[in-house]
Amino acid sequence: MVDSKGKDGRVVITGMGAITPVGLNVADFWQGITAGRSGVGPITQFDASQHPTQIAASVAGFDPTDYVDKREARRMARFTHFALAATQQALQDAELDLTREDRTRVGLEIGSSVGGIGVIEEQSLRLRNGGPRRINPIFVPSVVINIASCHIAVLLGIKGSANAPVAACATGAVAIGEATRRLQRGDVDVMIAGGTESAITPLAVVAFSRLGALSTRNDEPEKACRPFDADRDGTVMGEGAAIVVLETLEHALRRGAPIQAEVVGYGFTEDAYHIVAPEPGGDGAARAMSLALADAGLSPGEIGYICAHGTGTVLNDPSETAAIKTVFGEAAYRVPISANKSMIGHLFGAAGSISVITVVKVIQEGLIPPTINLDNPDPECDLDYVPNVARQATVDVAIANAFGVGGQNATVAVQRFDGT
Repeated sequence: MVDSKGKDGRVVITGMGAITPVGLNVADFWQGITAGRSGVGPITQFDASQHPTQIAASVAGFDPTDYVDKREARRMARFTHFALAATQQALQDAELDLTREDRTRVGLEIGSSVGGIGVIEEQSLRLRNGGPRRINPIFVPSVVINIASCHIAVLLGIKGSANAPVAACATGAVAIGEATRRLQRGDVDVMIAGGTESAITPLAVVAFSRLGALSTRNDEPEKACRPFDADRDGTVMGEGAAIVVLETLEHALRRGAPIQAEVVGYGFTEDAYHIVAPEPGGDGAARAMSLALADAGLSPGEIGYICAHGTGTVLNDPSETAAIKTVFGEAAYRVPISANKSMIGHLFGAAGSISVITVVKVIQEGLIPPTINLDNPDPECDLDYVPNVARQATVDVAIANAFGVGGQNATVAVQRFDGT
């Protein structure tokens, strides 16, 4: 492991927050995925009986008024509720009181794939059935993707920036990577970064079904998402948010922050191959991983775990496997890899950031979550995907992959913080 940036250019994670289908905080999320518990079940948000896909990984038991008053909550879409909740959790975890900070030196980088799509569907029906006067006056500022960051900025008085990256399923990882860059440049001292999504809606579900992206294993929801398995037939839609607090090492040490891990590398590439399908040989994904390793000054043999994008779609899994082999060579067969989507479904805009949280927890806890439902391995996917049961392992450095529709590929490398 190499420290090539010097203390002034180093970035650490000091807090984490998560709203997921298997837990409404990081501790419960971690307990759920290490136990191999599936959060997939029948869709309850609407009548999906006529849809080809009738299952999803929904967030249950979440109440936005635990985090914001009822009046404010009514002005927000569900994806913003999730982001605000995960942000507040992350700040508490970081023991960071923003009222004691120069908030012009604090920024936000929170993205989403489709923002308030549920509100768009609802308001479209209102317009069709009731005419223009039925449209909510705050319709637009409740659905645009940047509004999650902006609501949080207003509520917490954050003035450094409030950006909203959009990179489809790579969004959460891109948010953390770009936030890291801002900290390394010295633009800010603290960044709150990640992704959020709530897209289990009639239109979104049928749209992804029509793409051929979703599993139709409706009779066995918990077995539906099967990354790297020969019998996989698509991913499962999920929802939630995953947010981290990032700080310059200097700032974190100065305030005595609880440093959880260090972000040491980031790579972001584009396939330029196809608007939906990944490049079969995984060239863009391989370049993202290679860039992250080069940024960190790491060799492939130093990586102790890969949190795979691992969607369970027919095309993604062999492409990602090929990419890992390209970058890691023979070491690809030794590094443990697992896919949290097998349990929580695909969080789309939050998928990359929940994977970053996953690798931090792996480093902290010495436990690698499994890829469940991996019962009949695909011969094209012949690496160590930690099938079905969690595994103890000492991991000092790990990477999180996130690849998006349109060919966007992001990798974030995270390292144990050794106190120096």
